[in-house]
Amino acid sequence: FFLNLKMERVWQRQYANHDEARRDINQYIVAFYNPVRLHSTLRYLSPAAYEVKPTAKEPICLSEIS
Repeated sequence: FFLNLKMERVWQRQYANHDEARRDINQYIVAFYNPVRLHSTLRYLSPAAYEVKPTAKEPICLSEIS
């Protein structure tokens, strides 16, 4: 996450101070990284789409040996 954040946002911009950097990084995460950016570990869905995706869970099979 942090390497992607630095490569995609921080190293592309010049910040006047820490407060400006904090606001910009927060806006990046809230407006782009979570709702839009696709993640390979989430089967190429955004985190927001993955969270709302209905999940079909396998039924739990009990062993015949008790």
